[in-house]
Parts: sequence; structure tokens; C-alpha cells
Amino acid sequence: MMQPEILRAITRRHFFKQSGFGIGGLALSALVDERLFAGQVEAQLKQLPHFAPKAKNIIYLFMAGAPTQLDLFDFKPALQEHNGQEIPAEFVPKGERFAFIKGTPRLLGSPFTFKKYGQSGAELSELLPRLATIADDIAIVRSVRTTQFNHAPGQIFMNTGSQVFGRPSMGSWLTYGLGSESRDLPGFIVLLSGENAPDGGKSCWGSGFLPTVYQGVEFRSKGDPVLFVSNPEGVDTGARRASIDLVDDLNRIRRGETGDPEIDTRIAAYEMAYRMQSSVPELTDITHEPPSVHAMYGTEPGKVSFANNCLLARRLVERGVRFVQLYHRGWDTHGASVGTDIANRVPALCLETDRAATALVSDLKQRGLLDTTLVIWGGEFGRTPMNEARNGSRLMGRDHHPRAFTVWMAGGGVKPGTTIGRTDDLGYNVVDDPVDVHDLHATILHLMGLDHTKLTYRFQGREFRLTDVSGQVVAKLLA
Repeated sequence: MMQPEILRAITRRHFFKQSGFGIGGLALSALVDERLFAGQVEAQLKQLPHFAPKAKNIIYLFMAGAPTQLDLFDFKPALQEHNGQEIPAEFVPKGERFAFIKGTPRLLGSPFTFKKYGQSGAELSELLPRLATIADDIAIVRSVRTTQFNHAPGQIFMNTGSQVFGRPSMGSWLTYGLGSESRDLPGFIVLLSGENAPDGGKSCWGSGFLPTVYQGVEFRSKGDPVLFVSNPEGVDTGARRASIDLVDDLNRIRRGETGDPEIDTRIAAYEMAYRMQSSVPELTDITHEPPSVHAMYGTEPGKVSFANNCLLARRLVERGVRFVQLYHRGWDTHGASVGTDIANRVPALCLETDRAATALVSDLKQRGLLDTTLVIWGGEFGRTPMNEARNGSRLMGRDHHPRAFTVWMAGGGVKPGTTIGRTDDLGYNVVDDPVDVHDLHATILHLMGLDHTKLTYRFQGREFRLTDVSGQVVAKLLA
């Protein structure tokens, strides 16, 4: 068989594999008069859910740098009582490795007070006064644990299910499995705020070995929302349409010669970019939101901020975007300098995020969107119950801690007003209801109507999935 025929055969297999969740996955009817590729009928191949989903969209608020759960969600009176004392040997496994702690570390009590809120009695820090007002709308998981204790691999693991570069991110898996309900916007959008980009970089929202059409698209909060989406000077809409038609014709000829499915991705990208030239400016212009909304979120149009990104996230899910991920960097509170001192840095970070995150949940709820939108808040790992005291620093700081940290979730089929999991008296190890990263991923996919063991992609001779070879749905999280 000649090479073009072989490639075309591969392409036919690729087609049937991608539509393998059933003939019903061919979602043609609503799109029959639209165009995905110039001069062709649009046909969106969509893999259907395995069962009825609770959620249709996800907004993932990723606090890059690892928030200190012991100062926000997991109050430990024993830490206050034994503050400054050496941690008992029985709490620390023999040979335990830390990122920066040397010698025998001393316990560090939280400088912040805690109270119980709502009918659920959720215990929260004084630094989260806005979140406290919706305590009965969220589920708090205090028993999440990971295998990674450095930022880049920890963030990549939390987002892709593997610490190895090159695996598809959760947003890519979801858009691969479910497609998107938005024709004029990508199915997976990323928004950044905070002091710099996540340590894991673009691998956190990459498509890995999945087709590149499923990778996250980064929207900027300042300047052009998407780089190169605007027409250059002297090029009008008609000229842009004509140039895309020409490029599409050439791409279709090349696809016919090689049968390469990635050329379809390239054609779709040109078409999406053309539609985004109209949809993105309207989407990102938040000036028309009523004053009451700006007051609720704390938004300031034109400013790069977590608050602005939260409001954009709501606008994105309203328009059918499947997965929106916000990264807010700066939670790495080691106490090695004034800028990373818990007593100063954590209150400042909470001022930046607490109001807007709470407003997002409340806003979705009042618009009737919370039932179908899953909101997730959390970082890549936790912080130690001991003071790091790097180089003899007298400031308060906590080292990286993979053994226990906290994530909260709301909406999208999550049981509200519940707290799951428990750590020991010092907050060092999980003692009840451990939730591994793959368990969390399995639960998120379940809420979206996907069986995590069946959402697979064949690569390098074997089937891959987001949860690798493990993961159990956390039944206590389900409403």
C-alpha cells in the first residue's frame, strides 16, 4: 500500500476511535449549516458522557504556591498549645524529606483565630470572612494528599495526574471527552493573576499527547486578550476572511495528500481565531456589568486582578466554555523574608482572593448556574505544622507539605455544607478519609458524567487516562 493510502487508513481508524463512545457522539444536527472548515459542512465530533452529569462546566481556582491550610481551614489547638516546641518524633516518619527544613523543626501555631460558621459549623480562619458567609454552600476536603513536594512537579501532577511533563491537563481531558458548548470561544481557557506565572508553566494547561485543539488557551487581562487575534493595521474583516479561506484551501489539499488529522486541528484553529475576533472583545469588556456586580467582586476594569478574572470566568461559563482555570500565584509562604512571612503575606493574599472567590459562587448561585458549574479552590500541596526557620529566620513560615492539605468545592453536584477528612492533632498526617490526587480527579470527572477508567487515549502502545492506574470517586462529596 502506498504511503498516502496508509495514512488515510490511519485517519479512518482515528475517526472511529474518536467517535468510539457511540454513534450518538456525532453531533451534526445543530451545526449542519455552519462551517468549521471553509467550503465544508461543519461536523463536531463529540464524545458523550458515560452517564447523566451533575455539572456541565468547571471553574478551577488554582492557588499556585500552596496555601497554608493550617492558617485557613484546619485549626489545630495542639499547635497553639505546643507552639515553639520540637515536633514529637512519632509524628515524623523516619527518613522524611523536606524541601528546606533542616534539623529538628519546631511547631508553629497559627497567628490567626478560627470560628465555626453556618448551620454546617465549618471552621474557618478570620482571614476568610467572605467565604464564611457561604459556608453552607461549599464542601471542604481537609484530607487531600499528594506524592510531590516541589512546586513545578506538584502543580503539573495536580493538573495532569502525573509529575512528568507532556501529559494532558484536566481541562484537555474534559474537552476531549465532552467537547464544548461554545462555538465562538475555546472549550478550555486559562486566566492568570498574581506575582508571576505558575512554576509548572504552560504544561499545567497543555494537551500533552492529545490533539492540540484541546490545549488551554491563555487569555490576558491587559492589552489584547489573546495574542495575535487582532487584525494587523490595514487588514479589514473581508481581507482576513479571504486570507483564511485561501489558507484553508491549501490545508485541505495537504490533508488530502497526507491524511494527517493534525491539519484538521490547524484549520479549526484558524476558524476559531476568526470567530474570536468578534466574541473576545465583547466577552472581556466588563465595563457594562452593573455597579452592584463590581461591588460584589471588587473588580476594576482594565486592571490585572484575580477579581477581574473571577468575573470573566462567570461570563465564560455563561457562554458555554467547558473548563475555565484561574491561576493566582504567590502562596509560597516560607517565612524566609518579610514578603513570605505568614503574618503579613497570607492576609494580603486573602484580601486579593476571598471576596472574589466568594462572589463567584454567590453570583453563579443567584443566576441559576451553580447547580451545573463545579467550582474548585486549592493548590498543589500543603504547608508543614512546623516553622521552617530557614537560615535562622525568626519570621513565621511553613515548608512544603504533601501529606495533608485542603481543597474546597461548590456546586455541580457537590454536597454542600460538608467537611470531609481529618488530620492528626498537629495536622501532619491524614487520619480519616484520605483523598489522593487521583481520587479528586476521579470525582471531578464523575461529576461531569465521565467514568475515569473509560476516558482514555491510546499513546505509545497503551491506554492513558487522567487518573493513571488508580483513583476512587469520593462518595462523601456527592450530593
